[in-house]
Amino acid sequence: MDIHGIALDGRQVLAYHDHNGAAQRPRLLKELAAGKSVAYASEAGTPLIADPGFQLGREVAEAGHLVTSAPGPSAVVAALSISGLATDSFFFAGFAPTASGQRQTFFRSLDDVPGTLVFYESPNRVAKSLADMVKVFGPDREAAMAREVTKKFEEVVRGKLGELADTLSSRKIKGEVVLLVSRGQAAHFDEADLESLLAVALKEGSVKDAVANVVQETGMPRRRVYQLALAMEKDT
Repeated sequence: MDIHGIALDGRQVLAYHDHNGAAQRPRLLKELAAGKSVAYASEAGTPLIADPGFQLGREVAEAGHLVTSAPGPSAVVAALSISGLATDSFFFAGFAPTASGQRQTFFRSLDDVPGTLVFYESPNRVAKSLADMVKVFGPDREAAMAREVTKKFEEVVRGKLGELADTLSSRKIKGEVVLLVSRGQAAHFDEADLESLLAVALKEGSVKDAVANVVQETGMPRRRVYQLALAMEKDT
């Protein structure tokens, strides 16, 4: 603030970091609830990207306060900063294919990426992409749609994928859109566990149905389950 000639005029400057975050967040939320504004600035790069401010941004958003970005270098980073999703590791996947089948295959290839997934999307395809994401990733992954980030009509819609798909299915979306999906939280199943589940499922239906049932039951990446199912089919 000194560099830019901005007088403090009695405003407080507080340190916020990993060691004091738990104590500082309630204090800052109290200030916001009182109608004050809080500016968060990082001394080590863009705020909230692999930065201790992630939890602060998330809790402020959950409390219903506006979280916005004083424009970052790109929509990817700006949207990620205010999405409420983890920022320690993320993968920018660009635009998904326009055809539904190819789009689902594309999403499936990213199912086991150990980080938040970030996509650009045409406003006309948001509903279709979200519907395909639900089919591939399931309805329970945390997600967000960031629209017109840093502009007059900026909007962030947060929730589980199924909720977003329902909420935005009939809405007319305008502007530049970024879709974000949290990393999978699959439980750990070893090969023997998956083989046992697949053996039962394959007796009751096709490979496609068996894979879908086991993926839904375990939360494991579809690609891994599918490859194992094919190998088991080949050996029988």
